[in-house]
Amino acid sequence: MVEKKSPASGWPIVQGDFHTGDAQSCVGVVTMGSHLDEQGICDAGAAIAGSCKTENLGLEKVIANVISNPNIRFILCCGTEVKGHLSGQSFIALHAGGVSGGKIVGAEGAIPFIENLSDEAIKRFQEQVEIVNIMESEDMGTIKAKINELKARDPGAFGAEPMIVEVKEAAGAAEEMTGEVQPLSGELALIHARMKIIERMVTDIGYRNKFAAGVYSGKVEGVMIGLIVSFVILGFILLG
Repeated sequence: MVEKKSPASGWPIVQGDFHTGDAQSCVGVVTMGSHLDEQGICDAGAAIAGSCKTENLGLEKVIANVISNPNIRFILCCGTEVKGHLSGQSFIALHAGGVSGGKIVGAEGAIPFIENLSDEAIKRFQEQVEIVNIMESEDMGTIKAKINELKARDPGAFGAEPMIVEVKEAAGAAEEMTGEVQPLSGELALIHARMKIIERMVTDIGYRNKFAAGVYSGKVEGVMIGLIVSFVILGFILLG
């Protein structure tokens, strides 16, 4: 019989767009951009199941609820990727490489910046769970079969007490308390990121043009000085 622990009081500790099942289950399911039968997924044996539409706040909520329940040892990533945000790829990248300078290492989403999770919380997440990736699968039979497979591998509760972190909602954040995202937020975030890239490119081009202009001006100035010196020397020779 594997050892189990009590999750944090009031678990799940962060509100969001999810359903809960047996808190002692070793499996958490993230459906990314899909809205599947998440209560059915919990009834099939998951501790918690829900979507994750953003690669920052949404991801932080998932991790906060995972590390506050030591019984969760596997995160099953399924469902469709979120355009622009790429929350699935960012989620997997964070588990693999962590965060550097506030940015998820290797994340390809538009705004993969972590604000509410400490290095300690991220390390705990990496050590506590194994990521199982069946992204793009929405087949309930496949998902339920994978849950059963992971439950059969249950290693027991993580060897530390629940870790509690506070996830603060930014003022005017796109996500509501339900975890829903405003329409087209992913596309708008991607456009914003690309505009920033274009802005940097334009600035870089400006610097290059200034450099080129300086080089050209220097060449012209050098030619003029050379001509003047040549005329002066020629004048001395003729006078001599």
